[in-house]
Amino acid sequence: MIILKHISKLNETLASHRKDGYHIGFVPTMGALHKGHLSLIKASQKSQQITVCSIFVNPTQFNNASDFAKYPITLEHDILALEKVGCDILFLPSVAEMYPDGEVKKHYQLGEIELVLEAAHRPGHFQGVCQIVDKLLQAVQPNTLFLGQKDFQQCIVIRRMMEITNHICKLEIVQTVREPDGLAMSSRNMRLSPGERITAHWISKVLLQIKDKLVPGNTDLLELEAAATLEEKGFSVDYVAVCDTENLKQVHDWDGRQKIVALAAATIGDTRLIDNILLN
Repeated sequence: MIILKHISKLNETLASHRKDGYHIGFVPTMGALHKGHLSLIKASQKSQQITVCSIFVNPTQFNNASDFAKYPITLEHDILALEKVGCDILFLPSVAEMYPDGEVKKHYQLGEIELVLEAAHRPGHFQGVCQIVDKLLQAVQPNTLFLGQKDFQQCIVIRRMMEITNHICKLEIVQTVREPDGLAMSSRNMRLSPGERITAHWISKVLLQIKDKLVPGNTDLLELEAAATLEEKGFSVDYVAVCDTENLKQVHDWDGRQKIVALAAATIGDTRLIDNILLN
């Protein structure tokens, strides 16, 4: 695996591969890699000839300074994991490389999707996400971008950003990888105490209960029941919502045909977890 730290060198290396006709897959990460991240690498390897992974803890997407400070850094482990699965290129830029002094900050017109769910609880978060993914896509210029379904709203936001910035690569959303008890794999899981870890799986369990109970008609009661269960288990709940998969508008009355997703965000201890499940 080649490790590159500068955009110029990355451009040079990938230009050579493109000249030889290779297709390039790209997996952006913030490190602390787990099986979910590695599933994205493997998905890229199945359809692309060169796979690039980036590790960059992006400061502009953290609206909570302590959350940024607590983000786990496991670079040595990450490099070994990427080498083991056969990743071709690791892009490992500095903050100065991605955000040079004097650069004019972009603002992305994301529409209503920037006002709901995660966006309502983390103001400015998705602008920061779009800034870094836009920069990374310009640097890598992949044929396909691979993202994980666990961050469902982020996937929809990035798709919107790609549309308005005319990035021409394909977006492939890869199914969430879960622990045996159903908890979605996440770098944040490292911060759970043993007791919190035992309880944490309830966030996925209540989403499955929504899916099991779902029938055409009003969905509000399903959301309320799921939130109440999480609170009984010790969570502080930000939201449980049934939404349209395309625009994340909340669906109160389901016609039985509209494609919908159940999403939840809740905090246990001092760790905030998110999850989602496609309902049909």
